[in-house]
Amino acid sequence: MKVAAQEIILKPVITEASMENMQQKKYTFKVAVDATKIDIARACEELFGVKVDKVNTINVRGRYRRQGAHAGYTAASKKAIVTLTKDSKTIAFFDSML
Repeated sequence: MKVAAQEIILKPVITEASMENMQQKKYTFKVAVDATKIDIARACEELFGVKVDKVNTINVRGRYRRQGAHAGYTAASKKAIVTLTKDSKTIAFFDSML
């Protein structure tokens, strides 16, 4: 378990699909690989002052990449889609992107 909320939620994922989900109060973040759904929900509530309804997580495996003669895998990561409750406020960081 991580100590600080900043160590759990690493950065937002900003794609066309994640922007469309924001209308249903679903926000996508890149999170620490060892973070649980409970850790992610608590970190969102602490950092952004919102009420979390549910958390869906996706483990993203590393992809095989080549750079000339050298080959290897990119780092594996984890994404979380956080759904807020109906009466919760929105996350201010994402409001400026709409």
